[in-house]
Formats: sequence, C-alpha cells, structure tokens
Amino acid sequence: MYTHKELQRIANELRIDIIKAISRAKSGHPGGSLSAIDIIVYLFFNEIKRTKENALDPDRDRFVLSKGHGVPALYSVFARLGLITNEELMNLRVLGSRTQGHPSYTDLPFVESSTGSLGQGLSVAIGIALAGKLDKKDYRVYCMIGDGEMQEGQIWEALLSAPKFNLDNLCVILDYNKSQIDGYVKDVMNLEPIKEKLIAFNWNVLEIDGHNFAEIEKAINQSKTIKQKPSFIIAHTVKGKGVSFMEDKVDWHGKAPNEKETELALQELKKLLDING
Repeated sequence: MYTHKELQRIANELRIDIIKAISRAKSGHPGGSLSAIDIIVYLFFNEIKRTKENALDPDRDRFVLSKGHGVPALYSVFARLGLITNEELMNLRVLGSRTQGHPSYTDLPFVESSTGSLGQGLSVAIGIALAGKLDKKDYRVYCMIGDGEMQEGQIWEALLSAPKFNLDNLCVILDYNKSQIDGYVKDVMNLEPIKEKLIAFNWNVLEIDGHNFAEIEKAINQSKTIKQKPSFIIAHTVKGKGVSFMEDKVDWHGKAPNEKETELALQELKKLLDING
C-alpha cells in the first residue's frame, strides 16, 4: 500500500505527463484529466492494484472510465504501471496508435470498455457488476462519470437499475468539477440537489474532497461495507487541478495548451513536486 504522500507525488508526476501528452497531441481534454487523476491513482495503486499479470484476470476488480475524454489520466496511470510504454502515452491521439482520444477496448484489452459517447459507461459497469453477481465472483466494479455526463438520460435510467439488482459490488464516482464544454454545469443543466436525488434512488451516498487521499480512501473503504445497495461517491474536484491558469476555467475542458502555456504549466507542476517532497 502506498502512503497518501506517495500517492500525491505520483498524481502530481502524472499531471506532468498528462500536460506533455496533450500538448504534444495538440488536442485533448486537460481540465477533466487533471481533476480526475487523484482518484484514478488511488484506485489503481491502492485498491485495484493493477499489474501486467492480473490485467486480464477474470477475478480482477474493474474500472470503467465513463467520461472517456478524461483518458489521458488513465493512460498516464497505465504507463506508470507498465501496461503501456511512455512512448505510447506520448502518442496520444496519433492516428493508428493504441492510445486514442477515448478508451478503446479493441486497442487495449485491459480497458474494460470503449467509452466516449457520454452516458453509456455506467450502463456497461452495471452489466459487469451484475455478471459478477450471477457468476458468484467477488470482484468490485468502479465507474467514474462526469458531471456534464450526468445530464444524460441514460445515466438516470442506470441509476434506477443498479439498486433494483442490489449491486453492492458497484461503486460509482462522480468527478464533480462543476464545468463542462458548454459552460458551468449549474448554468447548462443544474444537477443539484445531487445527494438527495441519489438517496431517493436508493443509493448509498458519500461526499468527499476528490483531491484528498485520506477522504478518498475512507469513502472507498466505506463503500465496501455496504450490503444490498450500490455506492455513489460525490467527489468535489477542481477542473485543471494543479495548473493555476487552468483551474476552474471552462475554456480548458477540451483544448491543448500551446508551447508557452505548456512551459508555464510544467513549471507550476514541478514546483508542486518540490513543495510536497
């Protein structure tokens, strides 16, 4: 198990990789990748504990990135774990590469599902969790969704479905960074009150700071103790976390930094490494 300090350093190092990959591609989604990376790091390093050896194990814990545009964060974790090479990470969005702009199961078999058409990944995760119950498997399924994505009708159909089947092996995590490509979520289609809605849908609901590893760990552990209903973690995050001029800026949802912006972002992230040790 990694300490919270070790996880924070890994996450900040991977923020650097995310910026480099998106900058090199001249295309991509930095805001939501930087907001999601802390949670994805915790899951893969301390919970799922993915390795080359267990990547396709039928008893493995699963992770579905429903907000597929945040895949630079996932690829950066894959590269650190040795599932893909650093060269592949830096080939983000290159035609013909395995690291496409959204997760592709056909290119990377340890991606649990191809995602990118928003709203669909949660349904896939529910199917995997239900299959685990039917097959009497002990694996858990983690699914990260976006807040703009949560405006999709299919998400709400899925939210009705999981409690019906008592899927206590499913944990959904909302990367609640409050903005989407068209603006702030509250202005486009307000989700609030999210917690009360989810409780009414019969979910076990937890609310955390999505950049605090102690809170992430506590919520994940609590989700594993709940029986007969799925868990939903509302993770409050900051879009563009770690880069001051990207933080909480809608503009950084889906554009790559230019050369000067990349240099400034990398300088800030390297300072974070120095500060945090």
